[in-house]
Amino acid sequence: MVVCVFVITLYLPKQPRFRYEFEKGKTWMNKDLISPFSFAILKTSPQVVIDKKDALNNVLPIYKYDEDVFKGQSEAFLNEFDVKWKSNAFAENEKEGAKQAAYKMLELVYKKGIIGLTAKHQKDGKNYDFSLLNNNVSIKSNSQDVFTVESALDYFKSNYRSINARVKDAVIDLVESHLKPNIIFDEELTLTVQNSTLNSLSTTKGMVQKGELIVAKGNIIDDEVYQKLLSYKDAYEAQTKTIGDNRLVYLGQVLLVGFIITLLMVFLFLFRKDIFADNRQLSLLLLVITSMLLALTWAIKLNLPSLYYIPFCIVPIIIRILFDTRLALNLHLLVILVAGFFVPNSFEFVFYQTTAGMVAIYSIKNLIKREQLLVSAFFILAAYFVSFVGIALLREGSIKQIEWMNFLPFIFSVLLSLLAYPLIYAFERVFGITSDVALIELTNTNNKLLRELAFKAPGTFQHSLQVANLAEAAIFKIGGNSLLVRAGALYHDIGKMENPQYFIENQNTSTSPHDKLPYEQSAQIIIKHVHKGIEITRKHKLPENVIDFIRTHHGNTRVDYFYQSFLKNSPEKFVDENIFRYPGPIPFSKETGVLMLADSVEAASRSLKNPDAQSINDLVERIINYKLEQDQLDNCDLTLKDLETIKLIFKTMLMSIYHVRIDYLQTT
Repeated sequence: MVVCVFVITLYLPKQPRFRYEFEKGKTWMNKDLISPFSFAILKTSPQVVIDKKDALNNVLPIYKYDEDVFKGQSEAFLNEFDVKWKSNAFAENEKEGAKQAAYKMLELVYKKGIIGLTAKHQKDGKNYDFSLLNNNVSIKSNSQDVFTVESALDYFKSNYRSINARVKDAVIDLVESHLKPNIIFDEELTLTVQNSTLNSLSTTKGMVQKGELIVAKGNIIDDEVYQKLLSYKDAYEAQTKTIGDNRLVYLGQVLLVGFIITLLMVFLFLFRKDIFADNRQLSLLLLVITSMLLALTWAIKLNLPSLYYIPFCIVPIIIRILFDTRLALNLHLLVILVAGFFVPNSFEFVFYQTTAGMVAIYSIKNLIKREQLLVSAFFILAAYFVSFVGIALLREGSIKQIEWMNFLPFIFSVLLSLLAYPLIYAFERVFGITSDVALIELTNTNNKLLRELAFKAPGTFQHSLQVANLAEAAIFKIGGNSLLVRAGALYHDIGKMENPQYFIENQNTSTSPHDKLPYEQSAQIIIKHVHKGIEITRKHKLPENVIDFIRTHHGNTRVDYFYQSFLKNSPEKFVDENIFRYPGPIPFSKETGVLMLADSVEAASRSLKNPDAQSINDLVERIINYKLEQDQLDNCDLTLKDLETIKLIFKTMLMSIYHVRIDYLQTT
């Protein structure tokens, strides 16, 4: 308990919690809220988005004027001009004039600038404004004020003059290959300016002064007041990080978590003493609590967009399957109550998780089929959906205003809850707990140990099956774990595999190996099957609660046949009764008590020569009364009403087994 409290509180957030819960459109039910300090009013998220969009629209894309482009292209143009002129055999006396005219026009075009248009800047039209950066001086310009490669070429075609058309065409072709943009978009610098602009945007609008009324009791929380409350909450939590005493916060966490763990222990002490007395099971419960709250802490520190991604419903699923409904609900509520202190909108969070956890518990009565987890997941998702829609309508008052994307974390959480299946298996192995799934596997008669019993001691195997049927029917009627009883019944005589021929149900001849043995030795061989059964089942790692049926199915009764035979044939000898008595203990639960009765009744019924309704009735009454007289049922919580029910079921089933026809008295 101390380690659990220490680990949980060590990692939980340490700043003090804001004390008020509020919703837009609701009435402020607390006292008048006066600001204890001055704080800025935060803009709403939509307003911040609009401001950012407007700011980005006001930041013009930045283009740089690159002088090196003209230098490179002009040199290449002059060099290629002479070659092209000579290859076309134009008159040499006209060359220099044509060259200078073309060069001056090329220089004029590059001086004005050739822009490389960017498609993403043309969303509002072909032409757009931009900032032209030249020698670290920025000038606002428009794309229509400068040339593009196409418009520069058109300019040449319209303004270049030559008497010879062939000369003009040759010069135009040469110029076209040397028109390159020298006004180039600088994306990196533009992004830098945009980020700087966004960072300099104010996220606040106005101030609330110290001593000013934020909201009065009974007032409706409208948009303006709601924003003030959000701003006050943020300012409060920011200040308490530096002003609040973390040691006192930690003390508060220790008190709350310690109180929650103490409540759990009180519940276990009052209602589940078996778990309270078992350190392994206690460790499992505390581990589950610690793990879930550490997962919450991890999510808070990572600033997950929603804390509803955490599969809190995995807790009630695991505890319900491994233990029972009351403990599952109790533990889930305790975890949610602690978590509620550290999540926003605590009431909503507690409502979501409590209702979903209850649905999870109700949807898994017994996990005997794998698809039950999927069915449970569907019901949990449905519970989340109903709560989500209900709270959204309560808050917004409009279906159109529901933000359906906010439901995605719940879907993810439900999918994660399916991890309960492998976790249950791991917990069973580590903590020695037996779930219904494990019991179903044990009751499969095709498993290795039961097949070995059927091969080595077929009579014992058939006896075990009949006992299982009797005990399961009885415990189902009076209330109890029928799967556990069936598993215990199938394995209760597993120790008879050691010497099967010494037990009457496995003997096929009229002679018995006991005929050649002293009565004391025969009794010890019979008694030994209990010790041997415990040894075999522990070797095969069967659960202890199944092994309990082996230990208790004979209680501390005597092996009466050999005891009475010894007294009859050796009256002069001293009798050590313990030699003929089973080691016990006597049954200590409904399940073990029912198995003892079923085992004795089924074994005795095999001795009936002509079974009929009366003989079966007398047999069942005699066996159960004898167990009561021998104090074998003192420690199991079977009531007299339970015993009458058990008798009726045993009689009915034995009559069916032996095909006894019941005579009904007809009255008029």
